[in-house]
Amino acid sequence: MKVLVVGGGGREHAMAWKLAQSPKIQQVYVAPGNGGTSRDPNLINVPITDGVDLRQWAIDHGIGLTLVGPEAPLANGIVDDFRAHGLRIFGPTQAAAQLESSKAFSKAFMQRHSIPTAAFETFTDAALAHAYVERLGAPIVVKADGLAAGKGVVVAMTLAEAHEAIDFMLLDNTLGVAHNAGGARVVIEEFLQGEEASFMVLCDGKNVVALATSQDHKRLQDGDLGPNTGGMGAYSPAPVVTAEVHARAMREVILPTIRGMEKDGIPYTGFLYAGLMIDPQGRIKTLEFNCRMGDPETQPILMRLKSDLLDVLMAATSEGLDKLELDWDRRVALGVVMAAAGYPMSPRKGDAITGLPLDSHEVMVFHAGTTEQEGQILTSSGRVLCVTALADSVKQAQQKAYQSASQIAFDGLQMRRDIGYRAIKN
Repeated sequence: MKVLVVGGGGREHAMAWKLAQSPKIQQVYVAPGNGGTSRDPNLINVPITDGVDLRQWAIDHGIGLTLVGPEAPLANGIVDDFRAHGLRIFGPTQAAAQLESSKAFSKAFMQRHSIPTAAFETFTDAALAHAYVERLGAPIVVKADGLAAGKGVVVAMTLAEAHEAIDFMLLDNTLGVAHNAGGARVVIEEFLQGEEASFMVLCDGKNVVALATSQDHKRLQDGDLGPNTGGMGAYSPAPVVTAEVHARAMREVILPTIRGMEKDGIPYTGFLYAGLMIDPQGRIKTLEFNCRMGDPETQPILMRLKSDLLDVLMAATSEGLDKLELDWDRRVALGVVMAAAGYPMSPRKGDAITGLPLDSHEVMVFHAGTTEQEGQILTSSGRVLCVTALADSVKQAQQKAYQSASQIAFDGLQMRRDIGYRAIKN
C-alpha cells in the first residue's frame, strides 16, 4: 500500500517515520515534507500544498491511505474532499474540526454538553472585552478565536497584559486569525490553577482508543517563563495523569465529546486532543480541543508506540477501533525542541544547521522547520528540530536527548534546558 502524510512539521516527520516501519507499506509520501523527510531514504517528499491538487495527485498515484497532520488542511475540509472522491483518509471533517478552528464553537459545545471547562465570554467588540476584564480582574486568559499555530493564547497575569492582548487580537488582528464567520473574535476565560497535560485519543466515529499520556512545555524559557509557543518540548508518559485522572478524562471529557458530536449530527473521526488542567485534587477542566495530534507530543508518543501504525489507522478508518489494543514501550520518551532566532513572534529563516547526529532506535532528530538546499539543511520556520530520546526514566531520557542536542548548532538557536522537570520533581 502507498500512504500519504499531509504536512511538513515535526509531527508529520514522526508519523511518516513510524509508518515507514510497517512491512505492509510499499511507499510513504509526505506533502510537502521538510529537510528531514527529504533525507530519509524511506520517505518521498511531494511539493504540493493545495488540497485539491493533492487529492488529484493521490488519485493519480493510487494512494491507499492519507493521514493529515496539521490543523489548517482539516479546517479547510481536506477530509470531506478526499472522501467525496472515494479516498481513505484519517481526520475529522471540516464541521467536526470546528472543535479546534473556532474556540467559540468549542466553548459553546462544552457548555451545551456539560463538559468541564473554564467560565468564559466571547467578544467581537473591543470596548466590551476591555470592560469585561476590568470587571473580572487578572489573572485572566485571552484567546484568539481561530487557528493561530499555538500562539493565539495569552495568559495575562496583569490587567495591562489583558488589555494589550485584546487590542492585539481584535483591533490589530496581527495574528491574521478570523473565526468561521469572518472578522476577529476573542474568547476570554477564567484563569485556572493546576498542572496541564495532553490527553489524546483515536476516534472512528463511534469508538475511542486512548494514546499514551504526555505533557508538553508551552513557555519559551526555562521554568515556564516567557511567551507561549507551539511547544518547546514534551515527554511521555505524564505522571500527572494517574489512573484515576485517566478514567475521569475519558468519562467526563472524551466520551461526552464523541457522543455530543454524534448527537449534534457531526460524527467525529480522527485524532482528538484534549488539553486538560488538573488541580491538586485530581479534578479536571478542559482548556482546549485540538483535532489532530499535538506537536511536539507526537514525537515522544510515536517513539513509544510498538503497534504497526498502519494497522491502527486502517482500523480507525473502518469503525474498527473496538477491536484494537495498542502496544506501548514501557520506557519514557522525551523530546527537546530547538527553535529559531526570533521565535515565537518573528522567527528567522535560512540559518545553516550543523552537527546533526545519526538517528538510532533510541534517539531520533525529527525535523520541523527545515529545508534542504544543495545538500545543506537550513532553518525554515520557528520550531526547527525536536531531538527525542527513549530511556528507562525521565532523567535518563532527558540526559540522552540533551546530549544529542548539544551536538547540533545553528545561529540564534533557542532551547529550553529543563524539559521534563515536572516529572523529575514529582
